[in-house]
Amino acid sequence: MITRSELEQLQEFDTALLANTIAYIGETPAHKLYLSGDIQSVTPSLGPTVGIAFTCELDSSTPGNTIETDFYWEQMEAMANCHLPVVWIVKTRGSRPEHECVIGDGMAKTLYSVGCRGLVTDGRVRDIAGLLTTPFAAYCRGKIAHHVPLRFLATNRAVEIGGVTIHPGDVIHANSEGIIRIPSGAVTNLPESAVRMRAFEHKAHMMLRRTDLTLVEKQRSLQEFIAEFGFAGCISANAR
Repeated sequence: MITRSELEQLQEFDTALLANTIAYIGETPAHKLYLSGDIQSVTPSLGPTVGIAFTCELDSSTPGNTIETDFYWEQMEAMANCHLPVVWIVKTRGSRPEHECVIGDGMAKTLYSVGCRGLVTDGRVRDIAGLLTTPFAAYCRGKIAHHVPLRFLATNRAVEIGGVTIHPGDVIHANSEGIIRIPSGAVTNLPESAVRMRAFEHKAHMMLRRTDLTLVEKQRSLQEFIAEFGFAGCISANAR
């Protein structure tokens, strides 16, 4: 079972560093880990954002919608009972995708009050200043001023956001550079492995900058560093 301590430790690392670490220690293909670049932070001063995924499907753009919020309030109650940091994953389903507006600062305050620390969505958001003062992180396709009546369609189902399928209970890590889904089996060992990855990258980057080494010498040094920091035999051999 994932613990609060494990999630808190993951906040100490950049998202890209964790993605690199998972590439070395895990078996999940990279394309199943990181979301597409059109999902970006609109609150880049906040983060990293780490939490357990709660999934939701929402129509905020279809003309003629009637308000349906029962699923929303039920999910807020479930978040409050989770006792772990949460990231809200919202798949938009409306008929006008470019008009989807998932939250403003009022909803963000409600979400934050029940332990939700951020949102990942293929829609848009508004009230950025209010999100920042809550503080509530938002990763989305941009900003927009308004929405039609909100119609919540479903919760707690696997959804595809940014080309990655996210299941309820997945661990999400995000910062100003992007979002990843951390495989549940990688969470326990990830903090310790990320410490080694950070040290490996620091030593490798110092070496790669040098102008007195040949490319052959740099390749050889990389392999030596990989072994030194315990990543020998892993699937990746790139220092980025």
